[in-house]
Amino acid sequence: MKELLSGVVIRTGGASYIVECDDGLQVRCRTVPGTVSENEGESLVAVGDRVTFRPKASGTEMAEGVIDRVARRTSALVRRRDIRRNRSKEQEQVIAGNIDQLVVVSSADDPPLNRRLIDRYLAFAESEHLPVLIVVNKTDLAEPGRLDEALATYRALGCAICCVSAARRSGLDELKAHLDGKVSAFSGHSGVGKSTLINLLLGRKELKTARISYRTGKGVHTTSSTTMLRLADGGYVIDTPGIREFNLSGITRENLRFYFTEFLRFMPECSFSSCTHTVEPCCAVIGAVESGAIDPERYESYLALFESLESNA
Repeated sequence: MKELLSGVVIRTGGASYIVECDDGLQVRCRTVPGTVSENEGESLVAVGDRVTFRPKASGTEMAEGVIDRVARRTSALVRRRDIRRNRSKEQEQVIAGNIDQLVVVSSADDPPLNRRLIDRYLAFAESEHLPVLIVVNKTDLAEPGRLDEALATYRALGCAICCVSAARRSGLDELKAHLDGKVSAFSGHSGVGKSTLINLLLGRKELKTARISYRTGKGVHTTSSTTMLRLADGGYVIDTPGIREFNLSGITRENLRFYFTEFLRFMPECSFSSCTHTVEPCCAVIGAVESGAIDPERYESYLALFESLESNA
């Protein structure tokens, strides 16, 4: 019986998975009925998973193997599957596992900075105790002063922020420093230059890129599957598809308030311990919004998320 080898899943496709070993060898693997997973849910194997596999003889150019065990994930990015294709129940799909930080990519303009998306990711990351790096691309298109004003709230929250311009190749050294030695999942709406930035970090054109659609003014999806890529100076970047319906897995109307961290110091002053900070009288959080102690746009993001979530009641 051949010795078990180990590696990390860097790409999925159909019924096979590309596993990269520590020495750089890439092996095309598949699962079998006896494959063991230490994770719950329907996503048996995801990009970023650590696996052990048994190599087998192959007549193809790439070595092949059978996955024996999938190790427990320390973290995961999850999204809902298209329920139109699965009417029996709503499923969740793990699109990346074992990430060290979530890199939220937005753009200063074309398309405009998307604060609602940033706030959604921040709430998820807070619930998962996952560090976040906010990357703002296309700073060459930013109106002087407007970008700093928009980002002031996130700096006050202690968020790590990196402003770059792929067009001018500026800010890339700082971005590389944030990624050094880490597994970083890049995510965000299409059209913000996510794949272009990753190509620049790699020093080669690995990923497809596209311009903004002239018809809609929105980004065109260029990433259709999740891919994990090794950086020359250490660490990995995971390019995820543009997520239209990012799933706040595990977050409900009852606990959302705990993931907007600026609310925490005001919450003890609310008249009701179960205050949702939406319509209750004598709500200290609403009072802080009205006085300017809490950013009104962040509060609007909270209300939008609150309305989109289900209740545990």
